[in-house]
Formats: sequence, C-alpha cells, structure tokens
Amino acid sequence: MENGSNKWAFEGNKALEIADAISIRGVLNMLNNNVNGNDNAKPAIPLGHGDPSVFPCFRTTPIAEDAIVDAVRSAQFNCYSPTVGILPARRAIAEYLSHDLPYQLSPDDVYLTVGCNNSIEVIISVLASPRSNILLPRPGYAMYESRAAFSNLEVRHFDLIPEKGWEVDLHSVEALADENTVAMVIINPGNPCGSVYSYQHLKKVAETSRKLGILVIADEVYDHLTFGSNPFVPMGIFGSIVPVLTLGSISKRWIVPGWRLGWIVTCDPNDILKKSAGIAESIKRYLNISADPPTFIQGAIPQILQKTKAEFFSKIINICSQAADICYDRLKEIPCVTCPHKPEGSMFVMVKLNLSLLEDIDDDMDFCLKLAREESVVVLPGVAVGLKNWLRVTFAIEPSTLEEGLGRIKTFYKRHMKKQ
Repeated sequence: MENGSNKWAFEGNKALEIADAISIRGVLNMLNNNVNGNDNAKPAIPLGHGDPSVFPCFRTTPIAEDAIVDAVRSAQFNCYSPTVGILPARRAIAEYLSHDLPYQLSPDDVYLTVGCNNSIEVIISVLASPRSNILLPRPGYAMYESRAAFSNLEVRHFDLIPEKGWEVDLHSVEALADENTVAMVIINPGNPCGSVYSYQHLKKVAETSRKLGILVIADEVYDHLTFGSNPFVPMGIFGSIVPVLTLGSISKRWIVPGWRLGWIVTCDPNDILKKSAGIAESIKRYLNISADPPTFIQGAIPQILQKTKAEFFSKIINICSQAADICYDRLKEIPCVTCPHKPEGSMFVMVKLNLSLLEDIDDDMDFCLKLAREESVVVLPGVAVGLKNWLRVTFAIEPSTLEEGLGRIKTFYKRHMKKQ
C-alpha cells in the first residue's frame, strides 16, 4: 500500500447509522451536548429519560444493596453463568411473576438478559426471518425500531389512541397484519405515554393476536409502577389465548437501571413457543452467542425479589404519583402544550406541541434543542418515539427539581411565544 495509493478494505457498518439515527440515546446525547455547550449557568434538569436513580428520594432499597454485597462476598458467583442464567435466579423470577398469573411458571420459562434492552435485541433477532414483519406501537419505545432496522426486520406501526388513554387501535392492527406478520409489541405500563391498560383491553389484544396467528411481546419493564384507576395486569394472564413473551427487569421497579439484569419469559401454558414454533430454542441459540448479565447480580436476585418490603414499593409509587400530579398541573399552565391523558403509570407523559403559538420554533426537535441551550432542560422530542411535534416528559425526578424544570419550560414558552 505505497504512498496511500490503495484504499483500505474495511469500513464501519452503515446499518448502524440508520439504527442510531432513531435511537433515544442518540437524540439525548445530542440534546445534552447542547446543554454542555452553552454558557448558561443553570444546572441541567433531565426530563428526557427514565433514570431517577441519581435522586436521593429514589434510592433503591438497602435490601437490594445488601443482596449484591452478600452475593459478592459469598465468592459463589465469580464464575461464568449458564447460557440462560443461574437456576436460583430463574426460579425466583418464575415465582415472582407467577404471583400475578393463573398458572405457575417454571424456571425453564425464564431466560436472563443484560437488562430489558438486551431482551429486545434477543427477541428482534430471533424473529427477524426474511420477509417477516413486526407490529409496533406509535408512539413507542425506539429501541424496537433501532434493533429491527439493524436486523432487517420490517416494521409496521399501529396507532395508540390518546383520547382513549392511549389504547391500541385494534382495527389498525388487523389492517396492517398479513401472512408475514410474526408479532405485535405491547408496552404496559406505557412508555412513552404513562398509560395503564385494563384487563378488558388486554384481553381484546390477546384475542386479536390469536385471530391473526401472531405472538404478543409484552414489554412490562414498568410492571406495578401504577398510580391511577387501573391496576397493573400482566399480559401473561392471557397466555392460554395467545403465546406471550414477557420482557422485564429489576431496573425500574427497584430503580437500578445500571445493574443490567433483565429477562425474557415464555408465558405460554400451551407450550406453542417450545414445541411448535421453535422460538424458545432460538432464544437459547441467540443467548449462546451473546453476553450474560454479571453472575453476582444474578446471585442477588432471589434475595432482592423475595425480601424487598412492600413499604419500599409504596414509597416509590407515592413519589411517582405526586410527581405525575405536579407534571400534569404545571403542563396545563404552559399554553403551547396539551396533555390529552394524565399519566397513570411508568415515568412519562406525552404532550402535544402547538407550534402556531410559537414564533421561531420549527418543530419538536428545534423546540428541544433550543430549550436545552437556553434553559438547560432536556425533554425528548416526540419524533424520537414516533410522534412528530409531540414531547415526552419524564416526571420521575425529585419533585422540587421537576417544579423547577417545568417552570423553565414555561419561561421558555414566554420568550418564544408568538406576539399578538
């Protein structure tokens, strides 16, 4: 290769550009760079992502921390993990989830992953056969789109209806599906909408999926984080109607997203995923070529799931409920945004942006970039979750910090409002 006359024979994977362009992390990094690059002395307020662990009021239970310490000091978990995860952790997760189901899960139904995002990667990769397509909610969680784009799995979007508490538009599901459709994704409690689906609605989802011959991927990473009129209902309750793959983790309910321990669970009492479709075997094969969650975190799982007290969960739910009230009330004081449905679960709310009331804002991305630069407040533009000119606001932060952040958004509106 003299004098640089020949080209090198390698280059980066172009598919990653497409996948990253629709990732929440990519958008948030860009917005945070706008905060860090300004001369504003205000401290940054993160209303763009669901990680309240940095706030003291959201600190995890000492029982979880002690479980990690005990696991490390036992010296029993310094080894590699089995492909699907260690048996005590899988057994504990099966028992934990079975409390809410009309049947008993087995440890063999449980596959451990490096957090719920890894669960998404595994499932999308398993389903990404040639010509297949998957049905995703709009708005939804962008990791599904990113992984599907990277795996060449066609995505078709069904709408969620804001006026009906962001329920699934089941007519659009039926219209979108064809003989190559393999699954639909349900996120409950909802990210990004803060919705919590009723038993009746989830049963209709199950019946529609059975009619179409597709499985349901139930993203329940925010399980039990509910504070409205609807209790959390796991999709696995309807596993005898349609096969369900439940995705979950300890990240949100225990406020430890950095511990990276998630799971995929086959809620399928008819054993369709194991016997007929080969999905369970494909999950194992994918896990054979991917990383495992740290073994000592797995070793702590039985203690974490079995010994955490109800008071801890109640405290977190009360803080989230209070924060959701603050968020909903303060957003009503900002004329350029409209909240169609008060959040009832998870850590987020979706609001519609009225650009006609703003003078020099082009769209939701422009709004968020300028807000980050001028007020050091990071809010996720709706385009990142599939709804252009909407915003996703995170309310799971210290309540006083939330008040400050929403106050800054109101100040930003007044600075940019259209003059009469």
